[in-house]
Amino acid sequence: MATTEILSERHRKLKKEFSCGKVALDNYLKNQAGQDVKRMLSACYVSLDPETGLIQGYYTLSNNSIPLQWIPESFKNRLPSSYGSLPATLLGRLAVDGRFRGRGIGKMLLIDALNRSYGLSRVIGSFAVAVDPMDEEAEGFYAKFGFIMLPDSRKMFLPMATIEKLFNGN
Repeated sequence: MATTEILSERHRKLKKEFSCGKVALDNYLKNQAGQDVKRMLSACYVSLDPETGLIQGYYTLSNNSIPLQWIPESFKNRLPSSYGSLPATLLGRLAVDGRFRGRGIGKMLLIDALNRSYGLSRVIGSFAVAVDPMDEEAEGFYAKFGFIMLPDSRKMFLPMATIEKLFNGN
């Protein structure tokens, strides 16, 4: 599993060298992530390459909610109908530096994010991990790991009950 750490001031120079090939994701890490962490708008976790010390990849987590009307019918029968929305953890961004592609870093970051999200759900409650894929490539990545498209939305989700089975084998 990837070893991640929260983005901090010590990563300032390393952020400048990060390049995943997607301008929005590169710019976020370089220019906005640190401010979001300081303002407690999101948590940004980075994985450093043990050999070079470079940032291999990063992901962000924050609180979110999913409108109940977006939840597929197959899940609604187990949920209280009085809720307008369900608490969720947003995996807002996930990116791997181009120099580290093909090494399974994205998968390791996703597993780390799901594990962290599951642990937090035991403390604050979260029905699912939600993602908002920026393109078809990202959508395919998340679908490969079981994320489900939310009807009437470009968002996807993975129920916490599924994540629990992943880590607890239930």
